[in-house]
Amino acid sequence: MVFPVFGRRTWMGALVLACAIVLPGVAQAVDSAQLQLESFIQKVQSATGQFQQEQAGKDGVKRAQSGTFAFQRPGKFRWQVVKPYAQLIVSDGQRVYQYDPDLEQVTERKAGQAIGASPAALLFGSGSLDDAFKLQAQEDHDGLQWLRAVPKSPDAGFVHVDIGFSDGLPRQLVLLDAFGQTSRIQFAELKANPGIAASQFQFSVPKGAALVKMN
Repeated sequence: MVFPVFGRRTWMGALVLACAIVLPGVAQAVDSAQLQLESFIQKVQSATGQFQQEQAGKDGVKRAQSGTFAFQRPGKFRWQVVKPYAQLIVSDGQRVYQYDPDLEQVTERKAGQAIGASPAALLFGSGSLDDAFKLQAQEDHDGLQWLRAVPKSPDAGFVHVDIGFSDGLPRQLVLLDAFGQTSRIQFAELKANPGIAASQFQFSVPKGAALVKMN
């Protein structure tokens, strides 16, 4: 919601390994989930909604946050954390800005570098999934059809992301990052193809905030 999954201070910042012989139930699951993902990318050009994110580290401590999001293809999105602290990530399609009000700091990156093979590319991008991800079957559970996306780039910053679908829309993301932390994001009130003001994807550095460019 980069959708992306977002860490406290960093960008990203939401998707049973297939065997040589695939069980019929697993094959059906990957067909359903992959078709829903492909349909979502093709048919849903914009969306708004709410998210609840829970992150569990190796220490077992769980950290929760919640907020709202909006996106518009290709590559424009707004991910706004409301609780327990304020944080804002905005992409205008060319640049990605992460604003931490308590640090009075804005980090700017090129969109291609920030999104790349990230979970945001899966949901908010418009390119070919096969270019950046290997898709693997997962069995249905929790009333959802699941698909695992494994980044082909070793520099993606995460191991894999599981995406749970129902009715053609993503409902959950479960991401395992490179540090062994698991983040679970649940989406609610998701509205497909609403009208979204262009200003939602524009960002100006707040007065008094330091700008750090990461190029």
